[in-house]
Amino acid sequence: MAAVTRTVNGGSDVTDRLRGQGSARPDHPALVADGRTVTYGELDARVDAGAAALQERGIAPGDRVAVIDGTTPSFVEAVLAIQRAGAVAVPLLPMLAPDEIAHVLEHSGSRCAIVGLDRAVAVDDLTASLPDLTDVVVAAGANHLLPDRDRWDDLVASAGSPTPVDRPDDGLAALVYTSGTTGRPRGAKLTRANLTANQDQSLAGRFEIDGDDVVLLTLPLAHIYALNVGLGATLSVGATAVLVGRFDASDTVGTIASNGVTVILGAPTMYQAWVDSGALDAAQFTSVRLAVSGAAPLPVSTIERFREVTGVTIEEGYGLTEASPSLTSTAMVPAPVPGSVGLPLPDVELRLVDDDGQIVVAGDLGEVQVRGPNVFAGYWNDPQATQAAFTDDGFLRTGDIGVRDRGGLLRLVGRKDDLIIVHGFNVYPGEVERVLRADPAVAEAGVVGAPHPLTGETVVAYVVPWVDHEVDVERLHASCGAHLARYKCPKRIDLVSELPTTATGKLRRTALRDPSSGP
Repeated sequence: MAAVTRTVNGGSDVTDRLRGQGSARPDHPALVADGRTVTYGELDARVDAGAAALQERGIAPGDRVAVIDGTTPSFVEAVLAIQRAGAVAVPLLPMLAPDEIAHVLEHSGSRCAIVGLDRAVAVDDLTASLPDLTDVVVAAGANHLLPDRDRWDDLVASAGSPTPVDRPDDGLAALVYTSGTTGRPRGAKLTRANLTANQDQSLAGRFEIDGDDVVLLTLPLAHIYALNVGLGATLSVGATAVLVGRFDASDTVGTIASNGVTVILGAPTMYQAWVDSGALDAAQFTSVRLAVSGAAPLPVSTIERFREVTGVTIEEGYGLTEASPSLTSTAMVPAPVPGSVGLPLPDVELRLVDDDGQIVVAGDLGEVQVRGPNVFAGYWNDPQATQAAFTDDGFLRTGDIGVRDRGGLLRLVGRKDDLIIVHGFNVYPGEVERVLRADPAVAEAGVVGAPHPLTGETVVAYVVPWVDHEVDVERLHASCGAHLARYKCPKRIDLVSELPTTATGKLRRTALRDPSSGP
């Protein structure tokens, strides 16, 4: 495989890198979607026209522009055009409820929203109550819903060339709102340097890809993992991104084979769906050399079952929105270790500390704290939360609890705020979930605390069986008793058909604790 330069150059962001690819390889496929191919030359020209169109509509450097669309070429063009114009992209998942979208648009002060089919009418209705939102543009697929609104394709077709603007490395490029599993989401300020650094960091070790690779992207591009590790890194090296708007296990297997996909960027829900559906076929995966999972923990049983059929071992990474997002990966070790999220990426400093701020020894639990060029510039309009997020020596407090072995491999245990306290002893849900998922009949497990009059809290587990498997609850109780301290063992194990998750498969514990909180 050809060598690829990973160095972050001053003033270089993904739109600069796109410009370079458009000049060097104008006819090479950049995007493939719904049978249509967009070359690097075409994509660069459309991003130029999109940036000019935004400038003609009064968008200036620093203005926030929301993009509410799925995994589509329009989303790609819009986000890159916003950044090339020096403005700030605010990507939003189209499956968010109107109230959630309204909060982000108001909090970010977005002046314009570029909206796809799922939320075009809802966002248009919000303009009356959001004084900052003065402009709505409809993306491809939503044109018939708002005939009086301008269409993205028409704007791109009629625009001239953009006016060059100053885009410093430390300038804000994206305002990405956290998943909001508890309370209202906060906007993480990601600079051009943050995003570019993590594109390069993400390509380390076995994650290295080049211009000959074909990358499957079916995760929502509004999620920072798909946006920067997926799209950003793919465009940086001139590879081809195959965009799939809606994931279907059987259909996507065919897409992999027909497009010669070499790299899969996925989340646990994808891999579990493939395994669970029986859609996996070794013959369809012959082109795949690398499969990556992120955004949420992946059960070891899923890794093993995927490897048995395809011969491909899924690599895992760990990160968070505030880190642009990648921090560690199994690609940094000689061979992936299922259950671990690997070692830190280049230029990432990582430590585990106890409640007193002291660094813990190997084998002891501690909060993961990180520092590096990919770590964000703080929360939008929230100086108090920004100050609380960092230690005095500049490390980001992730809120994640982990443990490292003597070789430095990191294993995540849970969230600090998910802590369950039984008789004064700490229980991290991830410890219990790991034992439950080790059972061959268990596909997924979620653990939460429930109030108890004597112990303060008690441990409750929810388990999803694999299809055509029967879970023996008594066997699970026995396994927990053999592998966990007594106070960590679930007092109740309920069988359920599914667990509440975010769009990228992250468990929503608030919904487990309170089913009335919604999907």
